Amino acid sequence: ALVRRLEAAGAILVGALNMGEYAYDFTGENVHDGDSRNPHGAGHMTGGSSSGSGGAIAAGLVPLTLGSDTNGSIRVPSAFCGCFGLKPTYGRLTRAGSFPFVNSLDHLGPMTRSVADLALAYDAMQGPDPDDAVATARPAEPVLPGLDSGLGDLRIAVAGGYFARGGDPEAFAAVQVVARALSATRVVEIPEAARARAAAYLITAAEGAALHLDRLRTRPEDFDPAVRDRLIAGAMLPAPFVERAQRFRRWYRGAVADLFADVDVILAPSTPCRAPPRGQTHFTLDGVSLPVRANIGVFTQPISFIGLPVAAVPVWLDGGLPLGVQVIAAPWREDVALRVARVLERLGTVRAPIAELV
Repeated sequence: ALVRRLEAAGAILVGALNMGEYAYDFTGENVHDGDSRNPHGAGHMTGGSSSGSGGAIAAGLVPLTLGSDTNGSIRVPSAFCGCFGLKPTYGRLTRAGSFPFVNSLDHLGPMTRSVADLALAYDAMQGPDPDDAVATARPAEPVLPGLDSGLGDLRIAVAGGYFARGGDPEAFAAVQVVARALSATRVVEIPEAARARAAAYLITAAEGAALHLDRLRTRPEDFDPAVRDRLIAGAMLPAPFVERAQRFRRWYRGAVADLFADVDVILAPSTPCRAPPRGQTHFTLDGVSLPVRANIGVFTQPISFIGLPVAAVPVWLDGGLPLGVQVIAAPWREDVALRVARVLERLGTVRAPIAELV
């Protein structure tokens, strides 16, 4: 449905791109079709699951791609590949016609090399759709006309606590670069973010397993072994665990909503590190060795868990690989997140250059 809306606005469909199997991936590695390669460093991960989408933007192949984001699959490749991404409010953009993963968490959104293109694509894709049961009935709310409105009196804060530990120093330095550019000095703590991430994992595993259960029984050998193992584990989760996760989700949504009574935007890292080398299975964060695939989304999962809109912006610190920062707004305030991203882009704080391919 989103492709049809883009085509109606004049876009030309070029083709399909690589991705992690069934969107259950943060790395960009794919045992069936080969790994996606990061144009800014071919030996490094693109991030996933929208791996080809991030790589195609960074390589300059196209100005616009679509991605899905269940737990971070737009924001992670945007960070690793150094491009802009938008994960809209849950239900804002129709998912009709896309292959599902976790119905209660799935989002679709654009990835681009400029904030203006992000806004242009987003506006073209807005609008109700009866073919997606969770699509909002809200009318389209164009963001492009107000994109250059500046910060005005927006109240911007940095996420502390959970979002200020458990990552490489460079990940937090990227947030501080953005915060200084915006003169943001306030710090807020998103409550129980670690529990939110754990609950997101439970719901993801359970819903994903339910979707694929018949295929797991009849075609288990066709799955990536790592994906198959996670889905089987999800199928074995006790129902009370998932019920508790959903109950917690309702509480958490209200607790985070309360923060937006005092702030308009919250800044947080997109990933805990730069893109790891392809094939790397573990990394060390805060002195602890952790599995790469399971922990790249440590900062994205608590946000998509309650469907908040996020503009993902790329930061370049020292000539190395890019990092990403999440510009998080209240539900339905994509306009605010994109305005802040636009200010950062115009200041030169964030940018999405085409990779120098050699």
